[in-house]
Amino acid sequence: QVQLVESGGGLVQAGGSLRLSCAASGRAFSTYTMGWFRQAPGKEREFVAAIKWSAASAYYADSVKGRFTTSRDNAKNTVYLQMNSLKPEDTAVYYCNGHRTAPWPHDYWGQGTQVTVSS
Repeated sequence: QVQLVESGGGLVQAGGSLRLSCAASGRAFSTYTMGWFRQAPGKEREFVAAIKWSAASAYYADSVKGRFTTSRDNAKNTVYLQMNSLKPEDTAVYYCNGHRTAPWPHDYWGQGTQVTVSS
């Protein structure tokens, strides 16, 4: 059982930066692949970034590649999304996701945090 709580969202001007945090409670955090998704009004939820449990590999959507960086601190049970060079099209609710394939495929989701980028 893992509970995820996002924080760090807010209003920022285009070109600015924001860092989102996702704090996890529960055990076995380090065994989860942690990801970030976002959903803008009227749009489908889309993948943003993910980092494997080993932290050796990170993956990014093309739309954010080179601007966003995800990292994790397993000792603190926290995953981060550093968002730089923000654009108005980055405006969305950002969700933290924890995924495991074993012992069974399952996901945990945070409640979301709003990111608004003004021009």
